Amino acid sequence: MTQSASRGPRWAWPAAGLVAGGSGLATSWFASNALHVRAWPVVAVAEWVIRHTPGHLVETAIKHLGHRDKPVLVGIIVALPAVLFVLLGAAGRRWWWVPVLGFVALAVVGGLAVADERAEGGHGQVAVMVGLLTWVGVYGLLTEPLRYDPPEGRRAVLRLGLVSVAAVAVGAFAPYVGRGRRAVEAARSKLRLTGVTAPVVPAGADLGLALPWATPTSAFYRIDTSVSPPALDPATWRVRIHGMVERELDLSLDDLLARQRTQAWITLNCVSNPVGGDLIGNAWWSGVLLRSLLAEAGVKSGADAVLQTSADGWTCGTPLSALQDGRNAMLAVAMNGAPLPIDHGFPVRTVVPGLYGYVSACKWVVDLKVTTMDEAVGYWIPLGWSAKGPVKLASRIDRPASGDVVPAGTSTIAGVAWQQETGIDAVEVSVDGGAWQRATLGRVPDDETWVQWRIDVPLASGSHEAQVRAVSSTGEVQTAVRRDVVPDGASGWHRVDFEVS
Repeated sequence: MTQSASRGPRWAWPAAGLVAGGSGLATSWFASNALHVRAWPVVAVAEWVIRHTPGHLVETAIKHLGHRDKPVLVGIIVALPAVLFVLLGAAGRRWWWVPVLGFVALAVVGGLAVADERAEGGHGQVAVMVGLLTWVGVYGLLTEPLRYDPPEGRRAVLRLGLVSVAAVAVGAFAPYVGRGRRAVEAARSKLRLTGVTAPVVPAGADLGLALPWATPTSAFYRIDTSVSPPALDPATWRVRIHGMVERELDLSLDDLLARQRTQAWITLNCVSNPVGGDLIGNAWWSGVLLRSLLAEAGVKSGADAVLQTSADGWTCGTPLSALQDGRNAMLAVAMNGAPLPIDHGFPVRTVVPGLYGYVSACKWVVDLKVTTMDEAVGYWIPLGWSAKGPVKLASRIDRPASGDVVPAGTSTIAGVAWQQETGIDAVEVSVDGGAWQRATLGRVPDDETWVQWRIDVPLASGSHEAQVRAVSSTGEVQTAVRRDVVPDGASGWHRVDFEVS
């Protein structure tokens, strides 16, 4: 490169790299939407990171970030290339080939991540190539005025401004092209599910003192590995039931809806829920019982598990016994009286009472393979979680919360307790280390839901603490031993500290 080719304002070169990089991300985002590709390269890289992160690190992220873990990860994955774009742009002032090589390297990373996605095919790689060509082309366009002698600074600034505006416009318009999520949301809104009724809270279940016994759909927790939830067209969705069966089933949504349906209140909770945590919710689920579908397929002798697969490739291995006994394990099509939201598995997901979601709750389910537990190794098992995930006996104080200030006199302490498929016989509360006192329980329809509880205690002004434990219907007393969520769920008594004034 000649001396004249290296002239121009120093700030303009890194700015050109950043604008070119942002333009490439915008056009690849546009192409992904136009081609109906779920995993935009940035999303594909984020999901690749999630899939290959050790379980204890994933758990740490969930513990500290909760529902914000995926946005934070995507933000980091966008921020890192932004820094690289700036550095590559600056390097191009002296070596023209460095930015090109850097853009190619980033495209390779994106391409490998897209290739690791399920069912994206060649369209995902097209989006990667569109981004790469934009990076190289726009960077050349923006730096071309800087290579003159003397450099045309005003012309360079004008191009930077125009390209920046164009990139923002392309990125903003991208969600409105193609079908993608918008079309699926429209199809979901038009879907009419006969036999699905609105939820009616059983009399006496909600004591009206803490959080609602029935969790609103908008407040229901969401923990999964998908950064961009699959948007599946209900008209083309199918689920395959195969493996160790006499008759393989390949069902469309209409096929599924033609079968007898069931409805039930079921509490679901995540294995990542810490003591006193909120990764739990109770909803009115409607769907088709899995035991009836498995009976229709005819399970062969020797099978003891079902490997479930989601449209995004996530898997879980579920004990066959949990799908064939008397519990309301189902392929759910509705939640709280309406079609499933996309983020919660539309058009069909699996709901299994009594098991943590990592071994049972497959959203966007498309494949059920009847097999053995040795073969049904789900996504989380190699990352350090146990193969079976029965829900542990647990309880929580919702009122008062730690740090609350309550008026002197008789104070109400209230919360929830649960052990789905076993049930709760009693809840006991200890205040300031005193004797355990039995709380009043709400009435629940069966043992597949949590139960609310309350107790009124006289308290003088000052600092107080309360802790809670549950007793199951089998007589088991909730353990005080504090354990982390890995490998099979947290244990220990929940405690709150509060003030009375």
